[in-house]
Amino acid sequence: MAGLFLAADFFMGTYPAPDMEAMKKAAGIAVSAPEENVIREEGRDEEKYIALTFDDGPHKIYTPKLLEGLKKRGVHATFFLIGQNIDGNEDIIRQMKEDGHLIGNHSQNHIQLTKEQTMEACDQIKWTNEKIKSITGQAPVYVRPPFGSWSDELENLVPMKVVLWSVDPLDWKTQNKNRIVRHIVSHAEDGGIILLHDVYGTSVDAALEVIDTLSAEGYNFVTVDELLID
Repeated sequence: MAGLFLAADFFMGTYPAPDMEAMKKAAGIAVSAPEENVIREEGRDEEKYIALTFDDGPHKIYTPKLLEGLKKRGVHATFFLIGQNIDGNEDIIRQMKEDGHLIGNHSQNHIQLTKEQTMEACDQIKWTNEKIKSITGQAPVYVRPPFGSWSDELENLVPMKVVLWSVDPLDWKTQNKNRIVRHIVSHAEDGGIILLHDVYGTSVDAALEVIDTLSAEGYNFVTVDELLID
């Protein structure tokens, strides 16, 4: 069992405990269709809320460019980081936290967790949590498993909130800014979670244009924890 961490380990002091207050403010384990699973806060009915999420970073060039664009627009996003991309990019992650973005876990090596032995899958999450906490002082509460691949076994072992998505423009495949923007704008809806990757310049450019376009249509951009509530 060496290397395997259980849910109890978080509360027995053998592994850094996540922020329980943040977890209490979240609802639902996996979010694939927010319009069915997310409960709105009172008073939000007349406004539209949507979340921008970015996987696979941080990237030395494109993530800082994205952070600058988000800051200029007063927008907060959610970043699901890959552990192996953290080394050498610690200052970028500190900037994320300082700017008020939500930082989540996207595994250590971007492997399909359900195809690995349970010990390896859990370690992929544990190692990345430890790296992020060493930089920000706080272990992530939210995890996005690569390829959206999760299991009941992992659900029972990993006391984190799983966040999937509702809008996927396949930006990694097309790497075409205009196509990415068109897809997101045409599929945007209240409570939606947009999947992008901040390791491509086209995705960063598209994200900033999407913010400008959807903001003009009355959308408010929030982090995923603001969409998931008790």
